[in-house]
Amino acid sequence: MDISRTAYGIWSGGRFSSFGKPLDDERFFSAIRRAYHRGIRTFITGDVYGKGAGDELLARGLEGFPRDTYALVGMIGYDFYRGQNNGSAGYPRFTDPALRTHRDYADYLQMATEKSLARCRVTRFDCLLLHNPDFTGYSQDSVWNAMAKLKESGLTERLGLAPGPANGFTLDLILCFERFHSLLDWAMIILNPFEPWPGCLCLNAAEKHGVDLITRAVDHGGIFHDDVHPVRTFSPLDQRKFRPAGWIEAADEKLEEIRPIAERHGLTLLQLACLWNLAHQPVKCVVPTMIEETGEDAKSIEQKINELTDLPEIELSASEVEEIARVGDNKNSIALKGATPEHDGDPLPDRWSLTRDLQSVAARWEIEPQRDLTSTAP
Repeated sequence: MDISRTAYGIWSGGRFSSFGKPLDDERFFSAIRRAYHRGIRTFITGDVYGKGAGDELLARGLEGFPRDTYALVGMIGYDFYRGQNNGSAGYPRFTDPALRTHRDYADYLQMATEKSLARCRVTRFDCLLLHNPDFTGYSQDSVWNAMAKLKESGLTERLGLAPGPANGFTLDLILCFERFHSLLDWAMIILNPFEPWPGCLCLNAAEKHGVDLITRAVDHGGIFHDDVHPVRTFSPLDQRKFRPAGWIEAADEKLEEIRPIAERHGLTLLQLACLWNLAHQPVKCVVPTMIEETGEDAKSIEQKINELTDLPEIELSASEVEEIARVGDNKNSIALKGATPEHDGDPLPDRWSLTRDLQSVAARWEIEPQRDLTSTAP
């Protein structure tokens, strides 16, 4: 199975990401099965979610469905087997020199893949993504030679990478496309109408090098589900409580500007966001987070899944795509992760300075780091 136009991520339903309320087992599995029965044919998991629990829960949700009727995408890269959880920084990448040298990358990746497959109760992935790599993961032959062995051994049909969860990594991603495009089939990036930056900066490179894109966070923190408003109350641990003050009010104003475009096509706002993403040539798959908010006036996760599965086969006009991008322009609004001119000093696990190679990448793709990769937010 190839990856389909719409996908369902195991981080939906509030069990492995602090968005909305966590669903109980019955509704969690029911949501997965609803997505399948209504036509979604790609499901995405990651071994770090619940230290393997996400794999196991997805397997239970998909139980009974023929394996050749859906595409399964896995993600590996965080070493929760030997590494220690460092609070908000999470688990270290498997490339952390405190854990192993490059000689042991292949053994770790094979072990992690085999364990993830066993938890998913399958023998292969349709695509395996390297999850949130550090600079070594983006740039080194030793990492991608080890990933290639997983494909050669039949553990996955395709390979790719998934930067994040934070936004950024633009030059690093393009460098990876340039060096390893012969191995790469897919990449997953953050992109939606209210966060066109910095994701749009890598679209041309992805297209040139034949890398198809999965786009996540299509819902923009639930905004495009159209039930997050200034009066909405978030739970104490909800990640959105850490966004800048006034972000919901600003997003609400933007929604009203683009709502007429959705109404003109008979679309929900989530469907409009999905179609805007898919209007960009290398984007072949959208995976919004299915969030159920707290409060009696919130939409159900079932209703949101229905909106995604009912996504029509229409194309927005070029002028509509441009208008939505103008309304949603977020350039320079946040500090980015990965290579950035704003970082000085020793590299961190998710932020580092511009190397000479990365400066060359920027020049080739007409990206000016000081202009295009820095924050002007207070």
